[in-house]
Amino acid sequence: MSILVGEHTKLVVSGLTGREGSFHGLNNRRYGTQVVAGVTPGKGGSDVEGIPVFDTVHEAVAETGANTSMIFVPPRFAADAILEAADAGVELCICITEGIPVHDMLRVYTQLKRDGRTRLIGPNCPGVLSPGKANVGIIPAHFFKPGSVGLVSRSGTLTYQIGNEIAQRGLGNSTIVGIGGDPIVGSSFIDIVQMFEEDPETELIVLVGEIGGDEEERTADFIAENVSKPVVGYIAGFTAPPGKTMGHAGAIISGSKGTAQAKAEALEARGVRVGRNPTEVAEIVAEILGARV
Repeated sequence: MSILVGEHTKLVVSGLTGREGSFHGLNNRRYGTQVVAGVTPGKGGSDVEGIPVFDTVHEAVAETGANTSMIFVPPRFAADAILEAADAGVELCICITEGIPVHDMLRVYTQLKRDGRTRLIGPNCPGVLSPGKANVGIIPAHFFKPGSVGLVSRSGTLTYQIGNEIAQRGLGNSTIVGIGGDPIVGSSFIDIVQMFEEDPETELIVLVGEIGGDEEERTADFIAENVSKPVVGYIAGFTAPPGKTMGHAGAIISGSKGTAQAKAEALEARGVRVGRNPTEVAEIVAEILGARV
């Protein structure tokens, strides 16, 4: 198995006719993902290199059986695109769009939690990759190879670097999940860690956090009580000054709260080994899995 995406994924891309949507949607198809439809209002009946385009997600799902949605539409339309996908019965929605207004995401988050039918990954995320099976998003798949390391991250670029470091050591990944760096996202570290814990293909979990908020600390408590598999952590932002937003909207620290040091200490206190740089993370992973062989 893997989590979230795999051979079963049938993808509909909202915004497939746009520049970014077509580039990445076609790239996902070249990787082997079943991209079965695109959605752009007013362009129904056309196609993008053989992928049929529909006016609505409802029509796309009815015609193609799509079960996963990828959102590549401008920020002001993204919230409605997510809710349209959920209303159409899509099980998984992966929103790549960044810059969605916070009040729009509050509306989306509340609605999705109330309905309980659709899982949202993102927004402002690189997507989800199950190496050798399916790629939904903008993750450069050539950095990764199939294996038993589950990786969940708030940072896209660090995900790629750590995945490459792991691959260089002869190891691979079951699934890579970028949950997004905005203040309000659809799925948390805890959500994804729990999925990896339940996935028989995943032997070890890598958690890549960053400064700001308290999600890594809360995840540390969850790991201590609910996770039997080894977890390796990394926190971006050890040199970040207090009060500054670093990269993502959610990456801001106040006083001693939300610092990389505080997060690393919380994880280590719960038995999670934390690397101080991506190379050290890969070395710890190789050490643990090597000892298990």
